[in-house]
Amino acid sequence: MPKSKYTEIYKDLKLRIESEEYEYQSILPPESALVVTYDCSRNTVRRALAQLAEIGYVQAINGVGVRVVYQPIDKASFVIGGIETFKESASRNKLNSNTEVIMFAEITADERIQSRTGFKKGTELYYIQRLRKLDGKPCILDINMFDKSIVPGITEEIANKSIYEYIENELHMEIAMSKRKMTVERVTEVDMKCLNPGDYNCLAVVTSQTFNGMGLMFEYTQSRHLPEYFCFMDTATRAELHD
Repeated sequence: MPKSKYTEIYKDLKLRIESEEYEYQSILPPESALVVTYDCSRNTVRRALAQLAEIGYVQAINGVGVRVVYQPIDKASFVIGGIETFKESASRNKLNSNTEVIMFAEITADERIQSRTGFKKGTELYYIQRLRKLDGKPCILDINMFDKSIVPGITEEIANKSIYEYIENELHMEIAMSKRKMTVERVTEVDMKCLNPGDYNCLAVVTSQTFNGMGLMFEYTQSRHLPEYFCFMDTATRAELHD
């Protein structure tokens, strides 16, 4: 399935906000102007704006318009509520990024993997360990498993660049939803070897199960983050209460 028009608009507006072309607390151009700019329907623009609101970049205000509420922060930030690649996060944080594949294998899910990941026993998987670096410093150890039947053709070269770009641009598959859990865990021997955590004895660990547009889980990932440079961002709204 090709990328949706609203997704293209969302990504363009997101970049413009991050670059501060649309500054913090400014009002975005009205929907009528965005419809002309992007040559699309009003509903398409609204979907893009709704997606920006979900990740805390904008807020719609009745009678005023859509206000920019995104602010850059000192630490590199990762969005819990959105699905963002490492490369996209690094670009938003204005940092240079690179990835090193330290393990690439094909495995079959057993009972232990089934209980931990949700992949059924017998599922053929790609198993990948990748070391993520920002400005040359190792910061994240990613442990990925992908269902080969849903995401075929992954290679070490693709893993070294961007698997999500491959999924969206080559396989034309929608990356729809990710369920995430964040914990703080003790440093392991693998963490010591790959991340060199120094005085830190714990890491921030984000575990995710990611689903495509058909509701099928195609990925399980555990991302192990050094706490030194990172914070995790989410956006919360208070539900309207009724008596």
